[in-house]
Amino acid sequence: MAKAAAKKKSGTSKTPKIRTVGIAGTGLIGAGWAARLLFRGYDVVAYDVSPAAEEKLKAQIKTAWPSLEALLGKPRKKGKLTFTTDLKVMASRAQFIHEAAPEREELKITLFRDIDAVAAPHVIIASSSSGFLPSNLQSQCRHPGRVVIGHPFNPVYLLPLVELVPGGKTSTEAMDRAAEYFEAIGMHVLRLKREIMGYICDRLQEALWREALHILNKDIGTTGDIDDSIVYSAGMRWAFMGSFMTYHLAGGPGGMRDFIKQFDPALELDWTDLKFPKWNDALEKRLVEGCEAQAAGRKVSEIEAKRNAVLVDMMKLFKKHRIGSGLVLERETKARRKART
Repeated sequence: MAKAAAKKKSGTSKTPKIRTVGIAGTGLIGAGWAARLLFRGYDVVAYDVSPAAEEKLKAQIKTAWPSLEALLGKPRKKGKLTFTTDLKVMASRAQFIHEAAPEREELKITLFRDIDAVAAPHVIIASSSSGFLPSNLQSQCRHPGRVVIGHPFNPVYLLPLVELVPGGKTSTEAMDRAAEYFEAIGMHVLRLKREIMGYICDRLQEALWREALHILNKDIGTTGDIDDSIVYSAGMRWAFMGSFMTYHLAGGPGGMRDFIKQFDPALELDWTDLKFPKWNDALEKRLVEGCEAQAAGRKVSEIEAKRNAVLVDMMKLFKKHRIGSGLVLERETKARRKART
């Protein structure tokens, strides 16, 4: 009895250590999870309804690999990738499952029901959804307590943030174990207190996207102008300070207290149009042609490679300054170094 109590108190349990991870859906997000996991030595069982998805998955992992090596060096041990079109094979073998199916709620609810019927009761099922409520996704599960949202950001194999969101029936124990797992694979866990549509980051991105479309719709500037307004100013601060700390500094020595005194915290200025502009042909033309002009003939894969190289350098710089995503990289680098000794 005493030993059992001590074991429980120390945070250990009889739950098997996660070595094999299942992925349901092998598009951009599912492939990103696969690359992140395989690089860290986890075996991956990837499920997709289409047999043709296997080659696309392998191609996406191949694209991700150079960036992972640039960030972390050569992997100590590469995990084994298995592909299947049989959901039961994936669900029965996995010790943790990422759902990364297309963003259609009814599809995800059915998928969660089917996975839940096969996976061992202790196996956590984490949806990569960018906005659905976990309470809805767990609504047809026999074991809803193990269902969470684990929302990553593209490229999943580089960006460390994961939004961990509980549903109405999610257990605290499942949230704790999911957080431990995500940290083990090099993520920074943003644990929401309760569920909300869109979570945190996508709600912020959505607000910026709407304002950008209004500016474009009013023909105030091009897509390049709007992107430059972020790239050369606020975006540089947001990358390691976020919004609130940016404004805290804007208040001067008094911080946010003086910022509130200097600026109207209610923001009752005519600076925002949060509803989407009415979609029209001219707006669509400006949007598509503007982005194509910015691409300047480069393929998406070329821009993707440049993006990855910049992200790797940024994270290494942030590691040097011990701030933002650099702290996650520092933590994992130390753990990898310790594992080699």
